[in-house]
Amino acid sequence: MVKLKISLKARALRYLSAREHSRIELTRKLSLHAQEGDDLEALLGWLEISKFLSQTRFSESLVHRRSAKFGNSRILSELQSHGIEGEELNHIKTGLNQNEIARACEVWRKKFTRKPENANECAKQMRFLMQRGFSHRAIQIAMRGIGTDEFDTD
Repeated sequence: MVKLKISLKARALRYLSAREHSRIELTRKLSLHAQEGDDLEALLGWLEISKFLSQTRFSESLVHRRSAKFGNSRILSELQSHGIEGEELNHIKTGLNQNEIARACEVWRKKFTRKPENANECAKQMRFLMQRGFSHRAIQIAMRGIGTDEFDTD
């Protein structure tokens, strides 16, 4: 059986139909399939002009997917690794800061059923939240088990 060769454009559209991709991520995936004579940069430019590829939509998608499990530093680090920088990154950071404590409390509640009973359990729970990228302040509040309505966010 003969396998049909998929064009680079068709492959790009197939990737983008599954989920949003950053330009860097799509470049990496498509470069594995590029043949001599394929103009990958021109294709990526056309995808952006045609609104098939959007860094803003990618950023929003990544934040939406990751925010239920991870803290600000981990999400922002991942965005930076995908080439999101400058004003767009600052705007996302502002939005994430508004609800980091609530997200940390929710992640803590899902993983742990009760407050730590000793120093070892406390350290284990704190390490878990730190590895998820939550700030020290958010971790402290989550560890105390304070609900999102009961604290002051100063």
